[in-house]
Amino acid sequence: MNKFRFLTSGESHGMCLNAIIEGLPSNLFIDTEFVNSELARRQQGYGRGGRMQIETDKAMIKSGVRFGKTTGAPVCLEIENKDWKNWQIPMSVEPQDLSDPDILEAVNAKKITRVRPGHADFAGAIKYNHNDIRNVLERSSARETATRVAVGAVAKCLLKEFGITASSRVLQIGTAFDEDAMKKQIDEAKENGDTLGGKIEISFKNLPVGLGSFVNWDRRLDGRLAQALMSIPAVKAVEIGAGTKAAELNGSNMHDEIFYDSESKKYYRKTNNAGGIEGGMTNGEDIVLTITMKAIPTMKKPLQSVDIDTKEAISAHFERSDTCAVEACAVVGEAMAAIVLADAFLEKFGGDSIEEIRKNYE
Repeated sequence: MNKFRFLTSGESHGMCLNAIIEGLPSNLFIDTEFVNSELARRQQGYGRGGRMQIETDKAMIKSGVRFGKTTGAPVCLEIENKDWKNWQIPMSVEPQDLSDPDILEAVNAKKITRVRPGHADFAGAIKYNHNDIRNVLERSSARETATRVAVGAVAKCLLKEFGITASSRVLQIGTAFDEDAMKKQIDEAKENGDTLGGKIEISFKNLPVGLGSFVNWDRRLDGRLAQALMSIPAVKAVEIGAGTKAAELNGSNMHDEIFYDSESKKYYRKTNNAGGIEGGMTNGEDIVLTITMKAIPTMKKPLQSVDIDTKEAISAHFERSDTCAVEACAVVGEAMAAIVLADAFLEKFGGDSIEEIRKNYE
């Protein structure tokens, strides 16, 4: 059984971000322009911060692809951090001479001991026994999601071979539901040194019936999608189809009646409250997912917290941040869902080459 899986490495201000993807069939065309366009989408959106003026993310394929097509070997992707030139001493991999006052000053200038409520700072520092929260922040930063978007773009290259497409839209930012009101709230939050979250809808079209399974808990597609989406920094809720509205619907209104078209010889539904998933499997309808993102915990007007070194009450640390990154989160959400769906697709139709997979699919 084929398995699409990946690992990432890298820090927010380190030399680069990396991802290794395993399980891709041979002879799959990887559209690098498409991968980079997905990375560009992640960097856009109203309310983004100063980092977006520094980085123009590009994915470099280091291995596993020859003449534009996969060989069947693991694929390695790398994204350069252009800001690395300003962080070479405080983020050095090699030991540094801290008796040198210039080096010590450069390191201490980036040391963090003031934890931010809502971030990984506090629990991470205690868990990994760090007295410098920089060690936590650098990896827990949402900067890591750039690699996920690149991997998701590769997953989309596979899905597009079979007509499966993804899209997303922002449903809500703060208490606003239309674009003008959303921008107004973002402007107000920025002026007040605050941040905003929101709600996003993600959908996938043209999925075959039967991805996922009901036979064991960990093979249910809805559970796998929920876990992947909840792993995105700042995502606090995942809904499928009717989601939380299902609590208000009785059975006769909730469940999607099934019809058959004798001319096209296809089953169809008039509603999609299930969001394309029944019993842990795709049912042929569009997959519809909704995710809720909390406001970013790094704020210019910081919350009260504690210095883990002195134990004194202080204002939380402020690191360069966005006012609102909901549009970027939508792109990351698409990517994570695409990764799960590519994995489920390979489980059902898997083969060692794209030609074999296409034969199985047909």
